[in-house]
Amino acid sequence: MFEKTLTDVVKGIRASKRNTALYISQCIAEIKTEINSTDLFTKANALQKLTFLQMMGYNMSWASFATIETMSSPRFGHKRIGYLAASQGFNQNTDVILLTTNTLKKELRGAVGGGMSGVYEAGLAINCLSNIVTEDLARELLPDLTNLTSHPQPYLRKKALLCLFKL
Repeated sequence: MFEKTLTDVVKGIRASKRNTALYISQCIAEIKTEINSTDLFTKANALQKLTFLQMMGYNMSWASFATIETMSSPRFGHKRIGYLAASQGFNQNTDVILLTTNTLKKELRGAVGGGMSGVYEAGLAINCLSNIVTEDLARELLPDLTNLTSHPQPYLRKKALLCLFKL
């Protein structure tokens, strides 16, 4: 199945000046079929397009579970798409936000070593946490976040300290 990329969607929106709403509704229908795919590349591409449409004012709350699946991907590129979608699409009333606890905790604990392994994944998790934090998430992740304030990498120390202000 041929799928549109984010670039194709943006070009299509620009090209359809009179029927923009019709084109976007067709794109959302395609995204709904793509997001149910078992292929993680297809799902991440669909989530990327949906995040763009969410910035234009369209609702993406129906794709919350696919967002969590993409966040827990082993590929960094997919994680980045998932964490961005969660940062923009999740709010205090999102039902599946508690399912992110273990994913965030795994990423925060993955950067415990002195090297660079897991540093950027933990940075993604900290950024997402600062945007979607709830009282339950704060209670669960506070010890892991305070451990990162003494990390040897200044990148993580700064992010952890700034995120603590939100908690």
